Amino acid sequence: MSNHLENVAGATIVITGASSGFGRGTALALSAMGANVVLAARRTTELKELATEISAAGGDALSVTIDVSQPSEVARLATASIDRFGRIDVWINNVGIGALGLFWDIPIEDHARVIDVNLKGLIFGAHQALRHFRAQGFGTLINIGSIDSEVPLAYQASYAATKAAVLSLSRTLNEELRLVGNNDIKVGTIMPWAVDTPWWTHAANYTGHAPRMAAMDDPQIVIDAIVAACTDPKEEQPVGWKAHASNASHHIFPDLSERMSSDIADRQVHKASNVSETTGAIYKPLVGTATIDGGIRERIKREEERKGQ
Repeated sequence: MSNHLENVAGATIVITGASSGFGRGTALALSAMGANVVLAARRTTELKELATEISAAGGDALSVTIDVSQPSEVARLATASIDRFGRIDVWINNVGIGALGLFWDIPIEDHARVIDVNLKGLIFGAHQALRHFRAQGFGTLINIGSIDSEVPLAYQASYAATKAAVLSLSRTLNEELRLVGNNDIKVGTIMPWAVDTPWWTHAANYTGHAPRMAAMDDPQIVIDAIVAACTDPKEEQPVGWKAHASNASHHIFPDLSERMSSDIADRQVHKASNVSETTGAIYKPLVGTATIDGGIRERIKREEERKGQ
């Protein structure tokens, strides 16, 4: 069987971070297209509710509660997927957390947690997926990076560092697969611009201001890109014109692009409403945020209307 699925009908697709944002939207889209979806996240109730929604619509879903920073739990996810569906065709490493603020203002424990989830958790997922794919001879690994994978961003230092590592890992894995002749195993990296999902609410925040970013994208364009990557993976896939422009600009004018991006982030921080420091959902999941859209654009609109901007 070729790695390049003609369509996802009947394929088994593992999705980490499935309880909200890109993961939730991707699970709904893929199940509607006939894929068997394995839903993984920390929130048991929300996962079960999503699985029930998918089943009610005629799809087939398995929910597995895990914390991706624990390698034994990621291994359990792979085993449960194979036990239920017999194989894994696509593994989507979608979990991502953030800590917002100037680097030195963020507690070191929060930086460590970002590394544990965004990088180590992704490595654990990639390791499980690739060992299975090599045994069966085919498969697609999709890693969710960010435009921060290419362009480092102020107030997101450790997050940007992990996303740069995600792209580097994906590129290296593709080269190693080429060297051993595994041409039917592909690794793709999705690189969105800032997107309006619950990620911003879930992030730890030490800026003193509500999280926001300029010209945020709708999550649907990223969901569509992830779905497309299941059958046509790209090693490096910026999503949307802003991500494409930022990616291209950084290749040509790296220092200028970094200054401009950081100046935009700084202005956005100081435009926002004042809020208290929070660890968000990086240690414990939040309740009531199992949505695709984060509601950040609506809040930004209200903030700017109040300030007459």
